[in-house]
Amino acid sequence: MTTSQEPRNYPFGEADRLELDPTYEELRRTEPVARVRLPYGGDAWLVTKYDDVKTVLSDLRFSRAAVLGQDVPRAMPMIQDRQSILSMDPPEHGRLRKLVAKGFTMRRVEQLRDRAQEIVDGLLDEMEKEGSPADLVEALNMPLPITIICEMLGVPYDDRAEFRNWSDRALAITAFTPEEITAGFENLQGYIAELVAERRQSPTDDVLGTLVTARDEGDRLTEEELVNFGVTLLVAGHETTANQLGNFLYTLLSNPDRLAELRADPDLVPAAVEELLRITPLGGSAGFPRIATEDVELSGVTIPAGDAVFIGQAGNRDPAVFPDPNRIDFHRENNAHVAFGHGVHHCVGAPLARMELQVAIGTLLSRYPALELAVPVDEVPFKKGRLVRGPRELLVRW
Repeated sequence: MTTSQEPRNYPFGEADRLELDPTYEELRRTEPVARVRLPYGGDAWLVTKYDDVKTVLSDLRFSRAAVLGQDVPRAMPMIQDRQSILSMDPPEHGRLRKLVAKGFTMRRVEQLRDRAQEIVDGLLDEMEKEGSPADLVEALNMPLPITIICEMLGVPYDDRAEFRNWSDRALAITAFTPEEITAGFENLQGYIAELVAERRQSPTDDVLGTLVTARDEGDRLTEEELVNFGVTLLVAGHETTANQLGNFLYTLLSNPDRLAELRADPDLVPAAVEELLRITPLGGSAGFPRIATEDVELSGVTIPAGDAVFIGQAGNRDPAVFPDPNRIDFHRENNAHVAFGHGVHHCVGAPLARMELQVAIGTLLSRYPALELAVPVDEVPFKKGRLVRGPRELLVRW
């Protein structure tokens, strides 16, 4: 197989709500391993077939660590120079992941389901007091995952306004200046460093306290790793779930047939969450690159050692794996999507995110049988220039 002579500019364009650029589907059919030009750092390879996406995510010949501190192809102007669990390869990655994995197992998360239900019920009680219409982003989508991750980590919920502001900047691509994005990261690091210092004075048994103990008594991670791990858990623990909850509710409220189907059969909620995970593109732009450490062949194309590779957002819509892939089907069998990644970097918080999404969506639909958008669907404002997509506001009435 050959690739086109002239690389295409990637990302192909500004993310448009939850639409997936048709170029992904075109490339999957005609050029599944394509040469693309990123806004910064030069050319890279883009893979769009499901099998190739899984290979890039799981094959250790594609390195995340090799990106650190290098002027590699990327969507953001800044060079990634902060080490985190997201930029580690085995065995270092596994060393850190083991420190928190027990806190995010399916069994542990199920023990939190009643607490999540309590939080959702309380948030909706407050929403009702304020009256209709209400903004679900502020009333439910953000405070639910923030409350849970704060309780798990041991982060004061009252500080949420500050760290939300910092994480919003840290996850930006073009929405803020490079200086503002850098300041967002640095403020988050300083904030977690202060909490670490407090744990040393007054030990706790929360996740952050466990990491401090592992650092001070077991020498199992460095101080920099400790602080950056805390930042990653705090930011990823609320930003992704909050935005996906908004995306899912937007999708349901703009698809009356699927909404009616869920209302008629609440037992479908877990399957619906999986299908919405599959079909919803969370990333607003190019994601994290990986560097080939040796020549690797994908779909007949040789990726030379040293080249950067990106996974397209179309893997979950590959018709070879998901029949009629652009249709939302809550009865889809073998829904082996890669929304949470695959391989060693599979999201450690996936069980928690699933549970939160199930509780929030199930409760909303059962509690408000007449829930609907309070504005025309095309007037729902979406965030721009960020790593993740999501409604900026989601006004509803009931």
